[in-house]
Amino acid sequence: MEMNCEDSPSWWKNGVLYHMYLRSFADGNGDGFGDLKGAINRIDYISELGVNGVWLSPTSPSPNNDWGYDVSDYLGVHPDYGTLSDLEEFIDRCNRLGIEVILDLVPNHTSSDHAWFIEALADPHSPFRQYYVFSRGKPDGSPPNNWLDATGGSAWTLDPSSGEYYLHNFLPSQPDLNWWNEEVHKEFEGILRFWFDRKVAGFRIDVAHGVFKDELLRDDPPAPEISKEFSHFGLVETYSKNREDVHPLYRSWRKIADSYDPSRVLVGETWVNDISRLASFYGNDDELNLAFNFMFVFTEFNARAFSEIVGNTLNALPKGASAAWTGSNHDISRFPTRWADGDYDKIRMALAILLTLPGTVFLYYGDEIGMRDVDVPVELQRDPMTKLIPAARFQRDRARTPMPWQEGPGRGFCDPNTTPWLPFGDDDGLDVESQRRDPNSTLNLTKLLIELRRQVKESLLDYQLVEATDSIWRYRCGSLEVLANFGDEIYALETERSERVVSSRQLEGVVIRGDSCIEVGPKEVIVLKR
Repeated sequence: MEMNCEDSPSWWKNGVLYHMYLRSFADGNGDGFGDLKGAINRIDYISELGVNGVWLSPTSPSPNNDWGYDVSDYLGVHPDYGTLSDLEEFIDRCNRLGIEVILDLVPNHTSSDHAWFIEALADPHSPFRQYYVFSRGKPDGSPPNNWLDATGGSAWTLDPSSGEYYLHNFLPSQPDLNWWNEEVHKEFEGILRFWFDRKVAGFRIDVAHGVFKDELLRDDPPAPEISKEFSHFGLVETYSKNREDVHPLYRSWRKIADSYDPSRVLVGETWVNDISRLASFYGNDDELNLAFNFMFVFTEFNARAFSEIVGNTLNALPKGASAAWTGSNHDISRFPTRWADGDYDKIRMALAILLTLPGTVFLYYGDEIGMRDVDVPVELQRDPMTKLIPAARFQRDRARTPMPWQEGPGRGFCDPNTTPWLPFGDDDGLDVESQRRDPNSTLNLTKLLIELRRQVKESLLDYQLVEATDSIWRYRCGSLEVLANFGDEIYALETERSERVVSSRQLEGVVIRGDSCIEVGPKEVIVLKR
């Protein structure tokens, strides 16, 4: 099995981007919340990692009912983070070090505090009313259809003054925009240009699969019994999301991005469970540049499962397209917990696999030190969304806790006498400074893998499956050969004309050249350079 992708000068292609959850990265003003000043003070660390770019979680003004994913002004900066000048300084300083910056863009909905929605509620005849999805209810006064929001309740809230309902696929304070309205298109074209003019390298597009809804507002069908576990509270989101109408929108945005620079990047948050649908977001190299693969994120941690999802994804993507791989983000359990259950060797295996795949890799802040989910007590939880979901499978605060830079009070995130917005995990030595001092640490493994990836970046164009069993996954990617042993037994390999360059378990390993037998231990990944 071989897959090829065309060479590209794009900085992000086969690159590594660092997902910075800004509120938890570094506190620069002593209030217990991460901010731009804190991030600016840590840019040297980002450079030290060797990543190509940074994705900043939402920086826009927001009442924080969904911590920035409820935008009240698309052209500003939340005062908790600083000013527009601070953001421009962050971008400029990153650029000087060869690091690009992409922002989070939330086109599916605004905050109910946005001026557009305030005007829409104040005057049913206002043109801003058409910026949102309003509809009369059924004859009995119930909501227009059966669509459910992210908490499992009705996706419709009544506006008593007009008798109409408005749509919200998330919280009632996050009204959905009406993308059938050309004025909404014009507004967002202006938003894109505003930020591109300020040297932003691209956008991660929130709910990229869901911005368009069925114009007829038809009911979502019930999920078949066999797939109810993966449904939306028992429904298939056929009409409330996942409409084919998004593709012309992304073609128009791609033209804007390319008009600034063909290396600009549009990244989609594409929560789909079908690989062909995932591939469709790339278009004919004229829509999104990257689309997150959540089927990979939630695959089982074993050789066959990883081999299958990687192979199927690379086979399905259009020629020249770059896969987008990640293991963690702000909405889901961190991979050191979800995949590895805190197991040190499995965490390092996962990093070695992620950082040797063809495509673009996204690391969530803390992945590089094996940061795990933190059990946040109920009284300290800050996320309104998951508090409202009955029997929530995951409390999102667990993956959003502050970055542990060092041991001791404040952990280097904030002043020792300041209470951080979310609690730290255990002070167990798994922090940046402790791992900097340990030559065999997870942090130093991550740096080594990123540097290796930089060295061979232009050759990471071919993926070839060599072997996949219940316990062994062996593949070639450009000039690298990767051997991942998920089993409990030693795997022995005769090799020729290869050089052992990285072991996930022992960085200070023996270099092997020529005719040799390599032994790969249980829960170990070895990378050979051919």
